[in-house]
Amino acid sequence: QVQLVESGGGLVQAGDSLRLSCAASGLTVSTYHMGWFRQAPGTVPEFVAAIAWDDGITEYADSVKGRFTISRDNAKNTVYLQMNSLRPEDTAVYYCAAASGGGWVGLLRRDVAYQGQGIMVTVSS
Repeated sequence: QVQLVESGGGLVQAGDSLRLSCAASGLTVSTYHMGWFRQAPGTVPEFVAAIAWDDGITEYADSVKGRFTISRDNAKNTVYLQMNSLRPEDTAVYYCAAASGGGWVGLLRRDVAYQGQGIMVTVSS
């Protein structure tokens, strides 16, 4: 059974940093394209960041480029999202996901095989 469990969220002030973790079981993160998505209240989910399983290339939404960094620790089977210079508009439920057969392009379009329950990040102004 595949499980993706996010942690590290919480309430912070604008300008602060947080690191989200996504611990995987039942799949190996080094063999899946992995991504982070977020959903703010009243909006549709949006892509945040992704990391390729093979060459480790990364992709970011324009809104987080230069502030967020996605990485993975194969030994811990965990994917991370380092979020710096947080803004109130970053407030959302963040969840990690593993790509489906749609591959890299599919992942960027939120075509995922597995996703976590999500964790709340609240940034106050």
